[in-house]
Amino acid sequence: MKKTVKDIDIEGKQVLVRCDFNVPMHDSVITEDTRIKAALSTINYLIENRAKVILMSHLGRPEGKPDMKYTLKPVAERLGVLLGKEVEFISVPEVVNDEVKKAAEELNDGDVMLLENVRFRPEETKNEFKFSEMLASLGEIFVNDAFGTAHRAHCSTVGVAGYLPTVAGFLIEKEVKFLGQALERPRKPFIAIMGGAKVGDKIKVMENLLKKVDVLIIGGGMAYTFFKARGYEIGKSILDADNVDLATHIMKAADEKGVELLIPEDTVCAKEFSNNSERTVFDNDSIPPDMMGMDIGPKTIAIYSKKIADARTIVWNGPMGVFEMPNFAAGTEKIAEALAENKGITIIGGGDSAAAVEKFGLADKMMHISTGGGASLEFLEGKVLPGIAAIDNIDSN
Repeated sequence: MKKTVKDIDIEGKQVLVRCDFNVPMHDSVITEDTRIKAALSTINYLIENRAKVILMSHLGRPEGKPDMKYTLKPVAERLGVLLGKEVEFISVPEVVNDEVKKAAEELNDGDVMLLENVRFRPEETKNEFKFSEMLASLGEIFVNDAFGTAHRAHCSTVGVAGYLPTVAGFLIEKEVKFLGQALERPRKPFIAIMGGAKVGDKIKVMENLLKKVDVLIIGGGMAYTFFKARGYEIGKSILDADNVDLATHIMKAADEKGVELLIPEDTVCAKEFSNNSERTVFDNDSIPPDMMGMDIGPKTIAIYSKKIADARTIVWNGPMGVFEMPNFAAGTEKIAEALAENKGITIIGGGDSAAAVEKFGLADKMMHISTGGGASLEFLEGKVLPGIAAIDNIDSN
């Protein structure tokens, strides 16, 4: 068991918090603030318990240079609105200097400040101890609440933990609880739904889940690689050509473990990769040479939806089709609706799946939506995430 922010005395202490404020931006305007809102529970707890709160995060990929396109100033402003109080923000290219240290020391209980983008420093992604020391010098306690970067061993996620007592924030606690329960103590039947383009990207996840699930459902672009492994012609559909053998391996492993593996029975096809291209539905073994698969078909939606209705634990990672195009979004939307109607444990594994349930207005119907695409995938692979491993255990001094 990992310590959380509730297991440590924070009153009057300078508390350094790693958040994941890597939000989408357009012309320095935040276009979607889910990740900021996800951090509010921990930040408000710290404020209410009279901590001096020093927040840090990355944004985008400034490649270790102070590129103001990636400044966290808009985040500080948005966070201030959401908290209903000022968030002090000092933008310096070195992230931490004497001015920043002085500001941190002068915080009153319940005050909040935000550092500049930690990836303005080249040392951050290399986990170099000097920058870790500089960050740690600002706090007396370190709270990691950035699940989205928990799979990265960086200064602000792992390095700082070598210098300060380290606990989890509420977001990381929730992520580990839901994803951990799905892997270790799932309510049965347990279904995993895997979509997305490439088999290679999800092979480790599927191999690990095959040890635990009752049903593995395949959709999205990777389905056509499974079609190819079955000997079907796929026309102009996307193909992960280097990993056809991996698809064969997954099908064989599922059979050996007694896991029911479902691939689409039919697929919605188009001649061009365009929302305006004419749609035609074909069975999985009948895709014409001049057509490409864009979405799962109506027969498949019905089969998958019935399986989902019977499940008690569902993990979904990856869309069923090109859901960004309205004419090819039905498969992803119907699967999202099936999950929304399920009364069991429904876990959305971040990334495109999370974007899809948000788009269809179904986010509040899911039990848990992960804030970390890459991190949730690695967790589901069974990997130890460095940012989680660095948090103090409940029985440690």
